[in-house]
Amino acid sequence: MPRQARFPVMHPDTTALIVVDLQPDFMPGGALPCHEGDAIVPAIDALLRSRSYRTVVATQDWHPRGHASFASAHPGRQAFEQVELHGQPQTLWPDHCVQGTPGAALDPRVDWSAADLVLRKGTRPQVDSYSAFRENHGPGGSRPATGLAGWLRERGIDEVHVCGLARDYCVLWTAQDAAAAGFRVRFLWELTRPVAPDGDAPTRSALEAAGIALG
Repeated sequence: MPRQARFPVMHPDTTALIVVDLQPDFMPGGALPCHEGDAIVPAIDALLRSRSYRTVVATQDWHPRGHASFASAHPGRQAFEQVELHGQPQTLWPDHCVQGTPGAALDPRVDWSAADLVLRKGTRPQVDSYSAFRENHGPGGSRPATGLAGWLRERGIDEVHVCGLARDYCVLWTAQDAAAAGFRVRFLWELTRPVAPDGDAPTRSALEAAGIALG
């Protein structure tokens, strides 16, 4: 049985919750399953139903067919191989979270009525997007902003708590970019799961290096 996640009853109005990519394709049996990805669903649903956060953001991986991050878009390549894309290393993934497919929906077991914003990412055919705050490197080497940082600041947010999938990719990058943007960040470890457990040690090291608190 997974350890029961604990969370405070209420947070200040200046704290937002970001739920990253809680989608069927990242669950066991999905196109790109995370290790025990479904184990966090009940606790995240309970957290949203508790209305403990005044501001809640849900991110949604939302790729067009033939996306550049898909192994199928690179003849002769296999999923989980690395290639160079726009001068940066790019992991190739199985086709996943294709726009309009059931696997790309927000998990139907969660009450999303508490979400103030659903931010779709990975929508540009040639640019991957792990983080809620910035896309991955695109043409010219830049990492375009999604606009989330400004949206949160307009709402008076100065701290973000992050959870969801996958711990070692999209949740980690979201936390790192939030910290780089000047927000205080808490990484809700028990409400995340990795693509594979061997990613946990590097993830912990990256969070410590960024000064991100675990909660």
